[in-house]
Amino acid sequence: MEKSGNSAEPVVYRGLEGILAAETKVGFVDGQEGRLSYRGYDINTLAEQSNYEEVSYLLIYGHMPNQKEYTEYVERLRSESDLPEEVYDLIRKQAGKTHPMTSLRTAVSYLATFDVKESASDPESQEVMAVKLVAKMPTLVGAIHRIFSGKDILKPDRELSYAANFFYMSLGRRPDPMESKMMDTALIIHADHGMNASTFSALVTISTMADMYSAITSAISTLKGPLHGGANERALMMIQAIGSPGNAEKALSEMVERKEKIMGFGHRVYKVYDPRAKILKQYAQYITEKNNKNLFLTANKIEELMINRFGSKGIFPNVDFYSGMVYSALGFKTEIFTPIFAVGRISGWVARSLEYIQDNKLFRPKAKYVGEKGPLKYKPINERD
Repeated sequence: MEKSGNSAEPVVYRGLEGILAAETKVGFVDGQEGRLSYRGYDINTLAEQSNYEEVSYLLIYGHMPNQKEYTEYVERLRSESDLPEEVYDLIRKQAGKTHPMTSLRTAVSYLATFDVKESASDPESQEVMAVKLVAKMPTLVGAIHRIFSGKDILKPDRELSYAANFFYMSLGRRPDPMESKMMDTALIIHADHGMNASTFSALVTISTMADMYSAITSAISTLKGPLHGGANERALMMIQAIGSPGNAEKALSEMVERKEKIMGFGHRVYKVYDPRAKILKQYAQYITEKNNKNLFLTANKIEELMINRFGSKGIFPNVDFYSGMVYSALGFKTEIFTPIFAVGRISGWVARSLEYIQDNKLFRPKAKYVGEKGPLKYKPINERD
């Protein structure tokens, strides 16, 4: 903690805002200019020209793969994509009885029991576990979505791409080219995003020299919260509740008056329009054009009103505002939106974890004590008020 001027009193930075806790080459977020890049590649370029497998390799290994590296990496992902039958059975028992994020957290933790090196902390073993988790994450979430929807689980189809296979295992049909591209793009733009809460959780855990399964279980637990991954569920429900563009102004005014948080707006880093939201907005408009145009028009009106009212304060749409709309239009249940986030973010989580342990230092921040200094006199229980 820093000192304030000549005072010896430590300064508390609540939420660690603005504190630099690590160095990274994985990803860069420029909140003032509204830019996001992965190892120097702009997110718009990657979303337009790349695919998730290539981006995943880039994040983990630090460079774009050549043809041989790409082919070998894709084969690793496909060969590791299936789950032990016991994990499928676990998902069948719990999915539908609890939130999908709870099912995902439990399933990832359970996966560790099937890995003979689950307690190994050397970088080589951690890398093997990392790739296994990247490979199995879409299968886990797809199975959870199927059971949550009252459907039978579908095993991976190794002829499909990472994104298309996830779509198939979740929804029971192969996506058309546009659906496949939307799914691929959604996973790419969620793959990494600075020292966010879930990434920080993963790094705190991996810094203890725990295994990758433990680190990702920590990350999933953190992602579940509505102020992080769960915000896209809340944003879509808000748009649906407002119902039409004509209702937007009155509804927002009432929410602001009640000091309610407007989900899908504002960001701890971005003070301009989130570049990921710009990409998803285009897809949201496209996919709702035929079946639910009113939903997009309502969202667009909410955006207009919010920017007019709060844009000068740096509050603009973030990635959560339009992501839920896209997922819903594709056919995903609302409760699965945050697990989809995890399918994309898994590559960023493991990439940063592997990077951190190369020069590991245990995270051990301090807290400013503001309680009773004492020493207080101890009273037997029968003498207390």
